[in-house]
Amino acid sequence: MNKKLVNFIVKKYLRFDKKNPFISISAILAFIGVSIGVMVLILSMAIMNGTAKEFEKKLFTMNYPLTIYPKIENSVNEQLLEKLQKDYPYLKFSPFVSSQAIIQNGDVMSGGMIFGVIPQKEAEINPIYKEAIGDLLINKFDVITGSGITEKLYLNDGTKTTLYFTELNPTGFSMMPKMKRFNYIGSFTSGLNAYDKAYMYTTLESLQTLLKKETNIYDGIHIYSEDAFADIEKLKVSLQGTDTGIVGWWQQNGNFFAAMKMEKTALFIVLMLIILVASLNIISSLLMTVMSRRKEIALLLSMGASSKEIKTIFLRVGTIIGFSGILTGIVLGFVGYWFLDNFDIVTLPADVYGSAKLPLNLALTDFVSIIVGAVIIVLISSYYPASKATNIDVIDVLRNE
Repeated sequence: MNKKLVNFIVKKYLRFDKKNPFISISAILAFIGVSIGVMVLILSMAIMNGTAKEFEKKLFTMNYPLTIYPKIENSVNEQLLEKLQKDYPYLKFSPFVSSQAIIQNGDVMSGGMIFGVIPQKEAEINPIYKEAIGDLLINKFDVITGSGITEKLYLNDGTKTTLYFTELNPTGFSMMPKMKRFNYIGSFTSGLNAYDKAYMYTTLESLQTLLKKETNIYDGIHIYSEDAFADIEKLKVSLQGTDTGIVGWWQQNGNFFAAMKMEKTALFIVLMLIILVASLNIISSLLMTVMSRRKEIALLLSMGASSKEIKTIFLRVGTIIGFSGILTGIVLGFVGYWFLDNFDIVTLPADVYGSAKLPLNLALTDFVSIIVGAVIIVLISSYYPASKATNIDVIDVLRNE
């Protein structure tokens, strides 16, 4: 193959065609379309992935990596906790007792879940709880609430608030819900309203007393693990025959993350269509070039140029337009990523998302998928016009043109 000839003609066809400017304009539009498509895909995937990671981080904290729960009453106890702590010294355990409760301050009431925990153990696995208690000394009937509850009930440090529990006390001929005055000492903010408006924490001892539970019996054990996916399998083996089960944070929120994954996939496909539409300009530009250069192609073929060389010329023209668009899109995408990551160009409501900054996290797999998808589309778009260029009837063209 004559590489010098191929390179010379490719350079010629890439120059702006003053006689047929629409051909060059179509090529420029193809270049711009591919660039914009790749840029938008990179930014969109970074935002989608960043948002998923942000929610994953918050759900990971508030739902705990792993949770052991009882299948029958009293199956989660001190004996099981001690055994697990001995077998898995690298894991952190926090036993808890929980109950539905209504909290009241004045005439305002709010419902939610209250967890009785051991403050020192809970602080080791829950950074949000740890930040809320700080250096406070937690007494038996102290309570910490989510910021949503605090704002709704207008709670201040030292406020005495009443909690009503689902357990009932017999009083003569009627039943009354159990109630107890608690001392409000602080609040936490998880960044997710669902938890901030429903979760409360007190001491393990206080709930065991109010709910008449034995001191060595728990409603479950929260576990912190660096590798929850691997540790859950090990713990399942250890828990066999104990009438207890174990669940991971991802299983508790499976539908949420499945929906986000499906949304991300749909967005990827839709935005990839931008590149596909832009590639149609590559096809039209090359086809118009073929039609306007029929005489030149026929002369080249008659002078000994091979069909492979003609096909290579147009394939190379199409790939240069497409690949230069892809490279420009990558540069623009990362420039946009840097601006969004370092400047508050887009702000979010912090009370909804937990952060006013736009979360960005471009996964390597997403980046590779974008590049591979764009390259395939460009190659297919370039191949068809290149193959058509070799189907010219040389004798007929030279006779008539």
